[in-house]
Formats: sequence, structure tokens, C-alpha cells
Amino acid sequence: MTTTKDAHKSKLIGTSPVRPDGAGKVTGEAIFAADVSLPGMLHGKILRSPHAHARIKSIDASEALKLPGVRAIATHQDFPPIPSNLKVDSGEYMTLRDLRDRVLASNKVLFKGHPVAGIVADNAHIAEEAMAKIKVEYEVLKSVTDVRTALKKDAPVLHDKLNSISRNSKLEQVSPNGLIIKADSGNVEQGFKECDVVIEREFTTQTVHQGYIEPQATVVDYLSDGSIVCHSCTQGTFRYREHISDILQIPQHKIKIVPTEIGGGFGGKEVAYLEPIAAILSKKTQRPVKIVMSRADVFQGTGPASGSWMKVKIGAKKDGKLHAAQMTLAYEGGAWPGSPVSGGASIGLGRYNIPNQLIEGYDVVLNKPATQPYRAPGATQIHFATETIIDEIAEKLGIDPVEFRMINTVREGDRNVQGVPFQRIGSTQVLEAIKNSEHYKSPLGGPNRGRGFAFGFWRGGGGQSSCNISVHPDGTVSMLEGSPDLSGTRTAIAMIAADTLGIPLTNVKIAVGDTDSVGYSMGSWGSRTTFATGLASYEAATDLNKKMTARAAKIWETTPDNVENSDGEFRHKSDSALKITFAHLAEKLNSTGGPIMGYGLVDPARGVGACFCANLVDVEVDPETGKVTILRFTTAQDVGRAIHKALVEGQMQGGVVQGIGWALNEEYVFDQNGNMSNPTFLDYRMPVALDVPMIESIVVEVFNPSHPYGVRGVGEDSITTPPGAIANAIYRATGVRMEKLPMSPTNIMEAMNKQKGRKN
Repeated sequence: MTTTKDAHKSKLIGTSPVRPDGAGKVTGEAIFAADVSLPGMLHGKILRSPHAHARIKSIDASEALKLPGVRAIATHQDFPPIPSNLKVDSGEYMTLRDLRDRVLASNKVLFKGHPVAGIVADNAHIAEEAMAKIKVEYEVLKSVTDVRTALKKDAPVLHDKLNSISRNSKLEQVSPNGLIIKADSGNVEQGFKECDVVIEREFTTQTVHQGYIEPQATVVDYLSDGSIVCHSCTQGTFRYREHISDILQIPQHKIKIVPTEIGGGFGGKEVAYLEPIAAILSKKTQRPVKIVMSRADVFQGTGPASGSWMKVKIGAKKDGKLHAAQMTLAYEGGAWPGSPVSGGASIGLGRYNIPNQLIEGYDVVLNKPATQPYRAPGATQIHFATETIIDEIAEKLGIDPVEFRMINTVREGDRNVQGVPFQRIGSTQVLEAIKNSEHYKSPLGGPNRGRGFAFGFWRGGGGQSSCNISVHPDGTVSMLEGSPDLSGTRTAIAMIAADTLGIPLTNVKIAVGDTDSVGYSMGSWGSRTTFATGLASYEAATDLNKKMTARAAKIWETTPDNVENSDGEFRHKSDSALKITFAHLAEKLNSTGGPIMGYGLVDPARGVGACFCANLVDVEVDPETGKVTILRFTTAQDVGRAIHKALVEGQMQGGVVQGIGWALNEEYVFDQNGNMSNPTFLDYRMPVALDVPMIESIVVEVFNPSHPYGVRGVGEDSITTPPGAIANAIYRATGVRMEKLPMSPTNIMEAMNKQKGRKN
């Protein structure tokens, strides 16, 4: 562990106290969305398209509505009319009509599993039976599920005109199904001429799912006054409110989102799939409606991570300096534009100094569900490609792979791809941590074994967050914050407040507020929660501390600047005999002026703190079957400062495990008609405990000067590097450079046989 001198000493920060939400989750007392039950509640089901691409000619629900216990049906005709070009003001790439059509298809279905109708009944079994009685007439169209095929001029056309509603104005349509973004610096053509080693390869990655344990679920109550209350498992309560408001054309103040506990998300629970349908059904029946997805619904009807095709060319000089790079990236957007290709373009080589670069990125629509972020969206795909080539260049130059990265990595003061200089960063410290690790120094030994290394980068995230803190007469405090807790962030946020106030963590009761009880907060994504909402917690605690200090000054008849809070005890600076604990001062609040609350409202746009990580992995490859066994795995990551050490390590390890799944097993399998063949956990192969070793975590702490506690984002960087590290290890075990994910036994044997054919 490396800690910089900026970090102030604390008895709490950097420890691993018990999580306040732990007991409820262990005992089953915690309430998830599917656990919510309201009086008179009905149960809904979603009818989904059996076709990947088809026109909807008619929908007949008459027979379904005759079934006893069936209460109502919802189709796209129940939505209010919306202008086709109206933009979505909630971070989406779609127009509002596109967003609405994702919830319920109108004239066309664009992927198997596309919702067509919702139905509600007295119980889920009746709703299931009724769903089968809804008759939909389709005109089946040719579908496309391969990103390169979708870019061809003669590919099936999904939309008459693509909407380039994007946070990046450089997107332009280049084919019936593709938008392009370009970026360049220096002179790439001349740069490659000046290189001594140039490597060019093509790579493909498949569609993968976030694999959260809890399926999407909601309970929606449309009240008699026209307001809506939604109990949902969501990563972003305020985004859900915006989506429902936009789709149903209801003012946001009439919609309340109540976040429940959430059983994983990883980026997949950022958009409202069920709530608008449930709201329509609740309005029609005047009763609460619950809808819970099945696992097949989750796989086929929610947003996975992009599959991709990438062509990458990188060159270096014989002194070991990278000098030129060119990348062509085609990422799946699913049925609508919105792939993370811009993230892949900006992140792909962001950890290296390369003076000459040219990047073309294609955002491609095809007959799959609209993609959603999956932990560092866009980064894992391109890191797999670039780290494979970087490793090959290092080998050809005869330079140690870690040392080669050390030569080329960015440092403080270097400019990122947007031209902004890096502040203090931990790039070299992470590399040094790997070089100094026992794993790096240990012998590998044994046949068919290889050791691989990869280096990763994520930009971190900021954005708006809110928090408020109230004081109780017994000296405890209650906190409300606006970012849903996916990974224990409530604990870290409470620790920051407790440390700032100088009170025990057990005296802080924290909850995630609904949209009516806490100020606007962006969702829990982008490695922003502990950074931004932790900053709001600090600001709220600081505000509260000032008010408590003023109250103590009032009691002692002095000025606030003559009072200080030292570890939870307020002291008179001029009279050492005057002291009062936080708890005793809290007792006197009502008698000396009334209750006190602290508020934190932040919007950190800069200084979020770039994140760096590195992986070292040992594998053994069975030469007869191609099966990869991971023998040892070490991950190092600069976290700025670990607030809750065990949670930080858990984030690092969790990202690695997901990266292992992405590398070796996971993929959507489609047949020729665009039907997903493996929409359950029985067939979609995710890693289990027996598939991974104990993951050794090295927590590197390089204080982020833009945060009072030095925090950097932790949640996403850890998934960027495992595929590249494992690919490089497989190469050293087999002599084969893998260019396709997943690196399954079948794909490895195919690559090995192909290489043998070339040698023969």
C-alpha cells in the first residue's frame, strides 16, 4: 500500500467496519423491489416479441381480457403522442420516441424480447396465462446481429433515419445502421513511417450481460390525484423519474421514486423498463401493480454490454517509446444508437503518451437489445485489443512488459485525450506495485503455463450529488443521500461524515432517500458515488459542524471562530476548561435555538481523479482441450484513498471476476434468425467460485488533491484489464495470440490449429 502525505490521520478511514445494511441482507429482512407488497396489488406480465425484426400489423387482446381475473392491457397506443425529434434530457442518446419504443414497441419490433404489450391480473399465474392469449400479427423482416454485417450498405435497415442525439456532436451517419466519430492528433501516416516496430491486428468481442443476481422489478401505484409512486430497484432514482415523466408526459413533481435495496446492477439498471407500463396498468385499474422480470426477460429484454469489432495498429521506436496508433472501432448500440464507442475511443490508449493518433469509432444499430453500460463502458473491449498489441511490441523490442508500460505511461502534467493535463495520478505507482509484488518475483514453473500482464485506465466520474444530516438529542445523526447503494457505498459515505464530525460510525444512521426527500443526485454509475456523494457527505458534515460550533459559541457567549471541534469534542480556544462533547451539545440544541441540519450539494465536474490498475495472471492451458485454468491472479489499483478497505478490495476483486468471465466464458449466442439461444444462467456461462483463484489485491493510495479525503473512483477500472492479461498469459502458454473473446476452449483450439496450419 502506498499512501501520500496529504492524507490526514484518522482512526476510522481505511478500516473495515461492519456495514449498516449487512444484518438485513444476511437475515433476509432487507426489502428488495420484488418484496414490496401493497394492499389490493395486482400482478403484471410483459408480452415480448418472438422475432428479432418484424412489423407489428395488429394486436388483439380480446381473448385475454375475457379470462377471469384479468384486469387491463397496455400497448403503445396508451402512451401520449410525442414529437419524433424531441430529445431526452437525461443523459440518453435516444430521442424520446425511441426511448418510449424501447419500453413498448409501436410499429416495429427490433429484437427478440422487445416488449409489445403489458397485461395485469389478480395474480402472476393468471397474467401468464392471459399473455399467451394475446394475438399479435407480425410481418417478419430480415434481421442482423453481427456488427460488421450491420455496417454493410445492403444490411437490413432498422430505422429510416438514425438519430444522432448524443453528448458528442461529432457523430455522423455513414451507413444505414451506423454513426461515426473521428478524432486525431499529430501525423499518423508520418508517425508510422518513423516506427521500428508496427503491429496491426483485428479483434472481436461478443455481447455479454452484467449478470446481476436480482432481476428488474417494480411496484407502481397510480394515485387518485394523478401522482405516481414507484418502488424500484434502480441505480438512478432521478433518471427513472425523468424517464417516466418524459414517456407519460407527467410533471416530475408528481412522480416519486422510492429506491429499494438493489441486488446488483453494474450499469444495467440505469433505465426504466417496467415502470411506465406498470403506471399505465395501475392508472387503468386504480390499483398498485407489480411486475418482476424472469431471468430470460432480463437476458433478452434489458441492455447488455456491446459486442465489438476492432482494428488496431500501434507502432514504437527501438528506444521503447510508443509513437503512432490507429484504431477503427465498431461497437454495438443494439436496436438504437448509444454504444459506448466514444468511451472506447477516449479510454483505449489514454494511459499512454502517443504523439500521433487517428481513431474512428462506429456506433452501430442491429437487432439486439439496446446496450447499457457494464462497468467501465467501452473500455474492456479496447483494453483487450490494445494491451495484446502493446505486449507484442514489448516482446519484439526485448523489453519487460511492465517496464515497457513504465516507459510509456502518462504522468502528472501530461495531457489526456481531451487536452486536459493530468493532476496527481498513480500510474507509475501501480506499475511499481506489481513489479515489487511477490507474484511478479515468483517462478512460474510447469508445462503449458504462461504469465500475462495488462495495464488499465478509467477516467472516473463526478456530477451532482446531495446529502443532508440531522442531529438527534442523543447525539446520533441521521443522513439522507441520493445515490442508490450497489456495493456498500452507504457505509463509506457514512464513514466520511462520522470522521468529519468526530463521532462513532455507529452514531450515524444513513439511508438512500426517495426523490421527494433528498436533493437531485445523479445515479450510482461512472465510478462517481464515493467520490461525488462522499464529497456531498463531507460538505453536509462540515456545514453541520459549523452550525454546532456556532451553537457552542452561543452557550459560552463567544464567537464561533473561538470554538473548534476536535474528534467530536467542542473546545473553547481561549478557555481550556470549557469543553462539551458532540452528544452533550446535541442535548442542548432544542433549548438553545432549535434543531440543526447540515446540507451538502455538489457538482464536481473536474478533479474526479484518473484511475489506473494493473493485472498479473498465471494460467495453464490444456493442449488437448484448450481449457484455461487460472492459477494465480494479482490486481493493483490506485484508489486515491481507501475509505472502507474491505469494500475497496471487494470492488477490485469483483471487477476481476467479471473480467475473467468476459475473457473466458461469457457471450450471447444467436441463431440465424436473431434468437438468443442461451437466455438463462444454465446456458450463459458465468464464473463460479471454482473457476477463480483467491485474488491478491494491492491497494495503492495516491491522494487525489481534488477531494478532501483523496478519493478516486474504484468500481470500474478493475474490469478493464483481465481479458488482456489473460490473453497475454495464454500466448506465453501456447504461443498463440488470441484475437477473439471469449477465449473459450473452442476458440483457443481453433486458434491453435490455425497456427499449426500456418506452420505446416
